[in-house]
Amino acid sequence: MSLLVAMTVWHVEDWRARFAALLPELPIVTLGEPFDRRAVHYVASWKHPEGSLAGLPNLAAIFSLGAGVDHIFADSRLPQVPIARVVDPDLTTRMSEYVVLHCLSQLRQLPRYMAQQRAGIWEDDRNQPAAREVRVGVMGLGELGLDAVAKLRVVGFDVAGWSRSPKVIEGVPTYSGEAGMAEFLARTDILVCLVPLTPETRGMLNRALFAGLARDGRLGGPVLINAGRGGLQVEADILASLAAGELKAAVLDVFETEPLPQESPLWTHPAVTVTPHNAAMSAPETVAAQVAAQIRRLEAGEPLEHIVDPARGY
Repeated sequence: MSLLVAMTVWHVEDWRARFAALLPELPIVTLGEPFDRRAVHYVASWKHPEGSLAGLPNLAAIFSLGAGVDHIFADSRLPQVPIARVVDPDLTTRMSEYVVLHCLSQLRQLPRYMAQQRAGIWEDDRNQPAAREVRVGVMGLGELGLDAVAKLRVVGFDVAGWSRSPKVIEGVPTYSGEAGMAEFLARTDILVCLVPLTPETRGMLNRALFAGLARDGRLGGPVLINAGRGGLQVEADILASLAAGELKAAVLDVFETEPLPQESPLWTHPAVTVTPHNAAMSAPETVAAQVAAQIRRLEAGEPLEHIVDPARGY
């Protein structure tokens, strides 16, 4: 019985060392070496190559090494076994920090004042709305979205939420599905997107959606904050909506192509804030420990936690 660490991008030997320390009784193998495919019972994956998990006859579970699982479902030859996602309280807290930071930045007009500082302009503007006057809509009410809602409320924002299926949050208006989308958008000044990437959500942040955002808000126009996945957004539509005034600003941590190509106009657009997909990062040691604990649960005959629904893709 062994654990296969299957990944691209990251340093696989670092992960092998972490798992070897946590699971000394379990052989740790990687795709870059010969190994007995019949012995592999578990896979720890981050963007594994297409088809690399096929032909593992005794595979019992796949563990994502990141918060999302869209990279796993991108494999058309994926084995039909349970998939578990990471639930990391530290990652959740970091994401909420990012969301609150950029909502406050837009509320207090920080991008504008930074531009004025560079230009040496002193402009005493008394038009400063309070947080309670700005409506933030959080799209996606999973672990990340619920925590962001709670912390935005502490700051004082007028918060609402949208999710694919109905959710109830005490004291917070919630909307769901296609039926609730229009009403949700119409009361949103700052749209925070934290939905998972699935075939249904791919490209949902488009010009048609932006056109539904509120036009009567205190910020002078709607703002997009996407810290979910780059595949959720259509970047040409973001630029077109900024040019047309349908968006006032965009804060983007994720992109259709990563790293963001140097020729992308998003880099230099005055109304766009770019961050390098680091809104929330799980500490590798925390993720490895969670995967090891899940393996021990299975070995003890206990059920997996945080199982992904393949039909929904999250």
